[in-house]
Amino acid sequence: MAIKVFAPAKINLTLHVTGQRADGYHLLDSLVVFADFGDRLKLEPGPEMRIDLSGPFAAGVPQDERNLIWKAAEGAGWSGAIHLNKQLPHGAGIGGGSSDAAALLTALAAQGIEIPADLPLSLGADLPVCMAASAARMQGIGEQITPVDLPALPALLVNPGCHVPTGAVFSGLRSRNNAPMSVEIPRFNSASDCASWLVGQRNDLEAPARVAAPEIDQVLGDLTASRGNLLSRMSGSGATCFALYPTTKAAHMAAYEIGAEHPDWWIQAVTLR
Repeated sequence: MAIKVFAPAKINLTLHVTGQRADGYHLLDSLVVFADFGDRLKLEPGPEMRIDLSGPFAAGVPQDERNLIWKAAEGAGWSGAIHLNKQLPHGAGIGGGSSDAAALLTALAAQGIEIPADLPLSLGADLPVCMAASAARMQGIGEQITPVDLPALPALLVNPGCHVPTGAVFSGLRSRNNAPMSVEIPRFNSASDCASWLVGQRNDLEAPARVAAPEIDQVLGDLTASRGNLLSRMSGSGATCFALYPTTKAAHMAAYEIGAEHPDWWIQAVTLR
């Protein structure tokens, strides 16, 4: 039987780079949430591996062993047809490929397939938190996942369509030994409370990403100027940026206004959890 799977967009509300190990891996402290919008997969077991693509961002997605989905399935000992409806822009700092692979592994585990314990992290730092697929604090090189209780966060996601090389962003970091988040993340009563606390946090990759892709400046400027905006920040290593709003209506209004001015940008109003 075919298995239908949802792979949500992953958003880094914070991303503190706190160190670098001798093997080159960066140490992170990040508050991660997931949107109610993302890619869709359908898995059909069979003797041969195959990836079929559809959706607005299908172009350029590998359909062979270069794809994280293929690697995840192969690592779990599963084969068959994978139908991927690509709704999320790739290379956009919102975990598209990682979320796809994590959703596949989660679905296979639910079918009773044993997933090797070291497989998710071996595929990327975002895989373990994407398998949790709910608000969490991600630390270390991505292996330390702590669930966090957050209110629903009305938000707007915007990507200007430029590619930001992750390597160039990390190379542009002025410091790799920055302060982590506070030991305890408070409990918030509303999106406004959460945004007020987030103002005092950071995405350490935002500054070098803005150098690599100046388009991010305009995105953040437009989000900050939108009505009802509580906070604007870049997610991950870019170029997708997000803004938080007090209500879903405010997020949709901002989507309409920014979309009218920039019809070539990818813009999506969502709820983050």
